Amino acid sequence: MQTLTVALAQIAPRLGMLDVNLARHHELIEEARGKGAGLVVFPELGLTGYQLQDLASEVAIRLDDPRLAELAAATTGLSAVVSFVEESADHRLFIAAALIEDGWIRHVHRKLFLPTYGLFDERRFFAAGDLLRATPSRLGVGVGLAVCEDFWHLTVPQLLALDGAQILINISSSPGRDLAATNEVGLGTATSWRTLMRTYAQLTTSVVIFCNRVGVDESISFWGGSEVIAPNGQALFSAPLFEEGLFTIDVPLADLRRERLSLPLLRDERPELQVRELSRIVAERAGLAHDSTSDDLAAAGLDVAPGDPEHPPIGFRPEIVR
Repeated sequence: MQTLTVALAQIAPRLGMLDVNLARHHELIEEARGKGAGLVVFPELGLTGYQLQDLASEVAIRLDDPRLAELAAATTGLSAVVSFVEESADHRLFIAAALIEDGWIRHVHRKLFLPTYGLFDERRFFAAGDLLRATPSRLGVGVGLAVCEDFWHLTVPQLLALDGAQILINISSSPGRDLAATNEVGLGTATSWRTLMRTYAQLTTSVVIFCNRVGVDESISFWGGSEVIAPNGQALFSAPLFEEGLFTIDVPLADLRRERLSLPLLRDERPELQVRELSRIVAERAGLAHDSTSDDLAAAGLDVAPGDPEHPPIGFRPEIVR
């Protein structure tokens, strides 16, 4: 497959209305198939809406849910990325993204990083995933899935690319914030995301697909602006802000090979160096090893020495670090 037609389903899900959103997904998968798409990507929690809070348990589905199987069955001859609230066997709830293709659930990613700053309170309602894997695909290239906040942690795209992903897909429910004329498109959120997508594409020499929702949940507005970025960091397509639609773009997969041969960044990465240094940092932070960046006389787990024990700083109690 030299060219992949990608369909970005920049939709406005109905909050808490799982069956309505499922029907919309079926419609858009068929529309994408009619446009010759090999991959259709839906946004974060496209099956449920984002601002669920206590509704999360009511719309949660297990991976063996017949409705998810019916959605997978609709993907004969193409691939789709869909997102929902997954309920595990032990009744934990996750924000999940699934790659479904040719009638099967190929891969499931559980959101790793749950924001609790600003207007976000995800950790109150959801459990965090703890596995990160790239997956092979019928597309002929490795695929890496991530959900929104995951891409604000640079280890995620790097690990996915090192694990074999050539297409990095981030699905999002990003609210629009920071309206200002000084930003690239008059929206600070959009400027920040576009910087991330281009940087990750270039540093991992991967195709990066970003699908963000639009619409309003409980007075929170979502800005869209979905994009497809080439492995050299150039935008192949940028969807309009705040506008719902199914947008298609042809992605030349041959660019992956050319870019990775001419700029072999992944080949030259040093994962063994990262493992060694991260192991050291973890041990030092846990107080299991001397912190090489701390004061020489600092106690285990602290980075500043207490000073003169005869004249300790105000509020310092030496006995607590003995």
